[in-house]
Amino acid sequence: MKLLFDQNLSPRLVARLADLYPGSSHVLTEALDQATDDEVWNHARDNDFVIVTKDADFNLVGTLRGFPPKVIWLLIGNCTTAQVADLLRAQHPSVEAFGLDPTAGTLALR
Repeated sequence: MKLLFDQNLSPRLVARLADLYPGSSHVLTEALDQATDDEVWNHARDNDFVIVTKDADFNLVGTLRGFPPKVIWLLIGNCTTAQVADLLRAQHPSVEAFGLDPTAGTLALR
């Protein structure tokens, strides 16, 4: 499963999680750091990414538009990059199951 990390998350997550989520990227790497949410959404959909964000906006877009792309919504407030990486590592089985579930569009992680 390829993750696309939103602007509100560190680009360093891509390297930190490459062993579990190969092919992942960050909006900065994809030249989407100044893009609208719609542009990020369309890029994720067209390139088979799952959006990872701490922002509620993508959850709302998903509710209105459906999926793909799927969204992983991190409900963890202010935290370090290491804490985000630890959460995505610890929740890897849940993330993988979410990716395979054709009825799920958003996964909220705490």
